[in-house]
Amino acid sequence: MKVGVIGLGYVGLPLAVAFAEAGADVVGLDVSDRAVERLARGESTVEDISSERLGPLVGNTLAITSDHGMLAPCDALVICVPTPLANQREPDLSMVDQATAAIARILREGQLVVLESTTYPGTTRERVAPVLEGSGLEAGTQFHLAFSPERIDPGRTDHTIRTTPKVIGGLTPACLERAVALYGLICDEVVSVSTPEAAELTKLHENIFRSVNIALVNELATLADRMGIDIWEVVDAAATKPFGFMSFEPGPGMGGHCLPIDPFYLAFKAREFDAPTEFIELAGRVNQQQPRFCVELISRALNAVGRSVKGSRVLLLGASYKAGIGDMREAPALKIAARLRELGAEIAYHDPHVEDVPSLELRSVDLAPGLKACDVACVVTAHEEIDYEAVVAEAPLVVDFRGVTRGMEAPNLVRL
Repeated sequence: MKVGVIGLGYVGLPLAVAFAEAGADVVGLDVSDRAVERLARGESTVEDISSERLGPLVGNTLAITSDHGMLAPCDALVICVPTPLANQREPDLSMVDQATAAIARILREGQLVVLESTTYPGTTRERVAPVLEGSGLEAGTQFHLAFSPERIDPGRTDHTIRTTPKVIGGLTPACLERAVALYGLICDEVVSVSTPEAAELTKLHENIFRSVNIALVNELATLADRMGIDIWEVVDAAATKPFGFMSFEPGPGMGGHCLPIDPFYLAFKAREFDAPTEFIELAGRVNQQQPRFCVELISRALNAVGRSVKGSRVLLLGASYKAGIGDMREAPALKIAARLRELGAEIAYHDPHVEDVPSLELRSVDLAPGLKACDVACVVTAHEEIDYEAVVAEAPLVVDFRGVTRGMEAPNLVRL
């Protein structure tokens, strides 16, 4: 089996490595020359794949390239490119379009093409298939086409590609059969659905479920703050119910590629059917506003000790969007920092996973001197490498947006 993986980021590189380790001959393609150069040297560009794991595969069962022509001999081609939002928060499928057009130029009879990039229902059938059929081959008969949503959670080790069930929807039963056989090489369990549209909506449903519940608890946190109730105590107490409840925690907002973006993909498609998704869009708006609420809490905490935001030295603890990784996509820290700068604050950050943030023109500072130099330290991302008891002991003021100080009491400590 020869497999081509297009896009070697957080989704594509782990997938390419998984296929290579399973014994397939893999061609990994990326359009970034810098990424290709590093990967070709065996240097990993994502945290979930170590260079020690990648290195032995490169040049053996895994070839790294930017040349689409090398994909022609592959039995299966998997598209794993980003699907961000455009300026008006509408889907930007330009990278899917580019990858699909490139495949169409080298597509041959009998090949399987699978789209893994998150998108709205109908993309595979209505957008990808016609472009591929520009090759002169007919989808579902002369080549196979399927959608199988990525379920990568960067930084996790308890759920891997192997152990996470893989959802697949084929354009035809024959397409589904081919895709099931492909993923059977690297996944213990495959979940077949009737159509690509069902698979596309499955992915959106999974992430919108989280988005809505995070929005709910963030809104409750705002209300609890005004009512003088400890939201963390409420969350912990509610979580003791053994049925009918799933615990979600508040925070400074959502980051990453999926949760802040997926609701808008479905909302875009829903308008075509004159079926407004008001509840889903509202959740997205609530989560987008959370960084501003966090800035308000910082301002109030500073005011309580006789300082204004303007001129205050704010140390952000954590810059990535989630703990244990360095991924900055849609990170709440970026929005919090930008707003604080607008108000005249001096910003610094400490993050063991993020060496520098070019958009802020900042580099991570050492923790101990950073705490001594700041007027307030704000826990934005709960990296386990940070000693939060020491933070509370050493910083003049601490604002915790992640609940890592639950159980601590100190006059200089403020929690969301």
